[in-house]
Amino acid sequence: MATISSPGIGSGLDINGIITQLMTVEKQSLTSFDVKEAGLQAQISAYGSLKSALSSFQSAAAALSGSAKFTASKVTPADATVLTAGGGAAAVPGSYSVEVTALAQAHKLKSATFAGTAATIGTGTLTIAFGTYDSGGNSFTVNPDKAATSIVIDSSKSSLSGVRDAINAANAGITATVVNDGTGTRLVLSSNDTGLANSIKVTVSGDGDGDNADASGLSQLAYDPTASAGAGKNLTQTVAAQNASLVIDGMVVSKASNAIDDAIEGVTLNLLKTNVGSPTTLTVARDTAGARSAVETFVKAYNDLNKTVTDLSKYDAAQKTGSVLTGDATLRTIQNQVRAVFNVPLNTAGGGYTQLSEVGLSFQKDGTLKLDSGKLDAALRDTTKDVSTLFAAVGKPTDSLISFSGSTQDTRDGSYAVNITQLATQGRTEGSKAAALTITAGVNDTLALTVDGNSTSITLGAGTYTAAGLAAEIQARLNGASEITSAGSKATVSASPGGVLTITSDRYGSASSVSIGGGNAMVDLFGSPQQTNGLDVAGTIDGDVATGSGQTLAATVGGAAGLKVQIKDGTTGDRGKVNYAQGYAFRLDAVMGGMLTSTGMIANRTDGINRSIKDIDSRRDAENTRLAAVEKRYRAQFTALDVAIASMKQTSAYLTQQLANLPKSGS
Repeated sequence: MATISSPGIGSGLDINGIITQLMTVEKQSLTSFDVKEAGLQAQISAYGSLKSALSSFQSAAAALSGSAKFTASKVTPADATVLTAGGGAAAVPGSYSVEVTALAQAHKLKSATFAGTAATIGTGTLTIAFGTYDSGGNSFTVNPDKAATSIVIDSSKSSLSGVRDAINAANAGITATVVNDGTGTRLVLSSNDTGLANSIKVTVSGDGDGDNADASGLSQLAYDPTASAGAGKNLTQTVAAQNASLVIDGMVVSKASNAIDDAIEGVTLNLLKTNVGSPTTLTVARDTAGARSAVETFVKAYNDLNKTVTDLSKYDAAQKTGSVLTGDATLRTIQNQVRAVFNVPLNTAGGGYTQLSEVGLSFQKDGTLKLDSGKLDAALRDTTKDVSTLFAAVGKPTDSLISFSGSTQDTRDGSYAVNITQLATQGRTEGSKAAALTITAGVNDTLALTVDGNSTSITLGAGTYTAAGLAAEIQARLNGASEITSAGSKATVSASPGGVLTITSDRYGSASSVSIGGGNAMVDLFGSPQQTNGLDVAGTIDGDVATGSGQTLAATVGGAAGLKVQIKDGTTGDRGKVNYAQGYAFRLDAVMGGMLTSTGMIANRTDGINRSIKDIDSRRDAENTRLAAVEKRYRAQFTALDVAIASMKQTSAYLTQQLANLPKSGS
């Protein structure tokens, strides 16, 4: 029997149409998958909106989680042409009278004239030192905080321009320029820093003519006011080094720089000109604008979050329809956790406030936050209280010599007693005898020292010193050594009334140490030096032994775990308490940070939804495979039916033909 290539030809049935209708019914299962996936995709989008709102609120909370916004100060000079000023957290509101009597100046020297920049000066070594000359130029005291620098001038650098370039390349703390003043070309040396203690001293060694102080060769650039002109005082002073001088509320203040940050606590002054006889007023006040703006942003971000949560979870009773996340357990948990933070009063905050409503923030019936700006401004201006304790994590020590250094998320609100059994000390080395005051090159001019574990070797300048001058020379050389400065270490060298030298590390604690390992000057200057290493602070916080590191004491157990305080000074024994509380913004930042992490509840929920979508995709693929088999079966069945009907039609036609050919009765 012949096969039928087109379904329905044999039977006349619309087999394709019939199968299409049958498959439409079969494919209704796919529609349900699409509906489910669309719902899940809507939930993914909803959680994206929720995550964005949470992230914005977390950013607003993080901006208030530290106390900086609340401790900013606004410093306003009445005459901004005399000085400008800024304030920090330690600035105390008040009014100050300021009279600037002198501005700080940098020391400047000039050489004699030369024919031009190519003129040969000479060879040898220039040593640039800084210090203070007395008023008569009879003595020079080394600046202990600035090391001397030696600069080798060889034949390739012996010209005026070569010397200039060599000095500038050495970063010696001075700037060299060449100036033609109309009478000739001069070398001008300018100290990079202002102030009396930054006066320049230039000494020469290795001058080719054998005289390191005369007015020829490289020694033409020597400058020591304690010497004579042409014999070591060979440069001319054009600008004298000078300290800034000012009178603050009747007190005379002298500083090396025109930028002063340690005259009025927490205030930085930048002197611009003198105003002798016409004092200006400097006003220090709390800068509430930044804190108010941050609180306003916090309130708006919370209300935006509240609206997002409401829109995603509301139910329309009239239409009997819910939102995308109506009844969603994760959304409800997030909402409850955020609200729970606000429900706990901060009884141990120590700032005079325990609830947000006390500073103008109150919840409305619809769940939004309302800000009373007037009440907030009044609270921010109240110097007897501290609004920051409502928002930031803040510790308030009752002892003025203890400061709050930090905490962790594990630190619980509370009032924690501090007891000190050991104050932090500094490492030091002390001489066993009075120091010899004459330093001779190659004889007793070197010391091998180690400060805080960092070793160096220094060479002292030859000469006869006072005990204080020798201490300043050692300190300048030591603190100028690259091995010490690169490690961030520093030391102070002092001399007792009897001339005994002591070197003390500026660091506190067990990492603080000073030792003298040798050098040809050790015995002359220190005899048998006695080394004492630094000790870390030790004590308890809330009755539990705390860990000391330098001056910082940290609690490791109990409710105070993570609390850090700095013990600046004082005595051993009971040191009062630290009243600590995690402010609302600090807590919210932490809560939302946990929600928004890659392992937080939002990520877990969206991961679960994505797994459900992947499961639907897998089930859809399986259903499509089943439907393909069903359609194939339908086509096989209807093809067989088509063939059968076609066969019956052929049989019918044949029988009809045969019957038509039968003899008629009666023929």
